[in-house]
Amino acid sequence: MSTIDAPEPDRAGSPLLHSALEQLRLEGAIFFRSELTEPYAFESTPNVVADVLHPGAERIVLFHIIANGSCWVSAANGERHRADHGDVIVAPYGDPHVIEGDTPAECVSILTLLTPPPWDAMPLLRHGGGGARTDLVCGYLFSDDPLFDPALGAFPPVFVVRLPEGPAAGWLQASIAYSLEETSLSNASPSLISRRLPELVLIEVLRHHLATAPALDHGWLAALRDPVLAPAMSMLHASPERKWTVAELASSAAVSRSLLDERFRQVLGRSPIRYLTEWRMHLAEDLLATTDVGIFTLARRVGYDSEEAFSRAFKRARGLPPSHWRAARSTLQPPV
Repeated sequence: MSTIDAPEPDRAGSPLLHSALEQLRLEGAIFFRSELTEPYAFESTPNVVADVLHPGAERIVLFHIIANGSCWVSAANGERHRADHGDVIVAPYGDPHVIEGDTPAECVSILTLLTPPPWDAMPLLRHGGGGARTDLVCGYLFSDDPLFDPALGAFPPVFVVRLPEGPAAGWLQASIAYSLEETSLSNASPSLISRRLPELVLIEVLRHHLATAPALDHGWLAALRDPVLAPAMSMLHASPERKWTVAELASSAAVSRSLLDERFRQVLGRSPIRYLTEWRMHLAEDLLATTDVGIFTLARRVGYDSEEAFSRAFKRARGLPPSHWRAARSTLQPPV
């Protein structure tokens, strides 16, 4: 598990987004390589192997760096994107997607092309008809951060990022060159650089995407840029332990209660109090996973007066009492 340095606030676009990136944790980074020759087409289904790559995970984050050549990527919603040398394809929720070349080809499952995980060495996927070649460097990572919760809609299911010319793009190219020289799995490598490289690559790509993404009318990014929601969310994130009511939150944000409730439901698809509860559960998960804080103390930190009330709320949200969830998490945590 690693904490990645955050971008400067002006690049992040909002103080709340800056804070989210600052606290972002990514785990279990794995690189593998693909050598594709025209014609080729395969479907990637990352979440099918999520539990194998990271025990207990229901979904993972996947990215593909175009190290050489170019390709097309198609999402399940029908959107199709071109990716050229140096571009990065990101599937933030592990949604199925198709990678293909310029020439039509029969699409096969990636599961038929790769040896099933777990892997002892960096896998190499070779596929295609022997024509023009495209090389990909791909990374799997796990994160239970709300930023990667599909319900919040912070990202499209699949998107392509091109870093602008300059230090970031140069660093990405150097990272590709370094990873292509490696043969061991990055998450099992004795080198700290190798273990953290997939994480650092993804965070740099996310920094650029989040700073330059077009305005949306719904989802978490839209909320961060909404003049009604942004200040209200900042207050909830800053003081989750406070006994917030919608009326008090609306007054602090200098808007009417009805307008605040309407904007939360329109943009985030949930009421202000439901959003607060979900944020408290995320904070509780984080404390359970990364500290030995007692349940009573933890309950007070996230806004509950009693251990019993917190335990009931956590079990409703996560299916297990907090103490059982912590024990299960400790059992499933892969070795570092």
